[in-house]
Amino acid sequence: MDQLVIAGRHYHSRLLVGTGKYRDFAETRAAVEASGAEIITVAIRRMNVGQDPAQPNLLETLPPARYTLLPNTAGCFTAEEAIRTLRLARELLEGHTLVKLEVLGDDKTLFPNMPETLKAAQVLVKEGFEVMVYCTDDPIQARMLEDLGCVAIMPLASLIGSGMGILNPWNLSLILEQAKVPVLVDAGVGTASDAAIAMELGCDGILMNTAIAQAKNPVLMASAMKKAVEAGREAFRAGRMLKKPYQAAASSPARGLIGS
Repeated sequence: MDQLVIAGRHYHSRLLVGTGKYRDFAETRAAVEASGAEIITVAIRRMNVGQDPAQPNLLETLPPARYTLLPNTAGCFTAEEAIRTLRLARELLEGHTLVKLEVLGDDKTLFPNMPETLKAAQVLVKEGFEVMVYCTDDPIQARMLEDLGCVAIMPLASLIGSGMGILNPWNLSLILEQAKVPVLVDAGVGTASDAAIAMELGCDGILMNTAIAQAKNPVLMASAMKKAVEAGREAFRAGRMLKKPYQAAASSPARGLIGS
């Protein structure tokens, strides 16, 4: 079967979704279920997964027995902050090692700070974490992260929360050509067509949050994204026809025409 494999684990869904920005936990659960996602991200610094017993716990809404949790370092701006956050996540989640690393450069663009990202990745991999890493769409930086031992490379399509779609498909293609680990688009997807394009390029999966959570109907958008990811993957595997600029080609056979 055509499954997504990350750090030796097999998944049917190639759509990963975040859990922030929803109106409440009920909407979060409904959207995640409609998406078909099996991996869900949790911002440890923003979501309660046991840090505060007095507050609602996300894990009661989305139980770890059903979903693979992906603790992330959203809101971290230094390697030290990110490392500390993921160590806390491992403690809270009883030894959980699959994590998403993101170290941001500023709070306006949320663009990755690559020197700090590389520094954090090196430490986390040595400590036994299985690191999926948010990064720029720079193929050289992507290769450096893979060489450090990251289990998945997650280049941005455009800025986090922008909904601008894939701004540089050529860079993504360069990363895909060289990568020996899964490549998943992370950030910038705005609607279903963006997701389909990413998958048609050959991406192994897509992580999104804002595109679903901030849609007018998040549950319906989650369903649309599920279909788009599946369709894009099938189109990639099928292999599209060659583009033929300025050259028409009849879709019906020329032989056997009436009157010929």
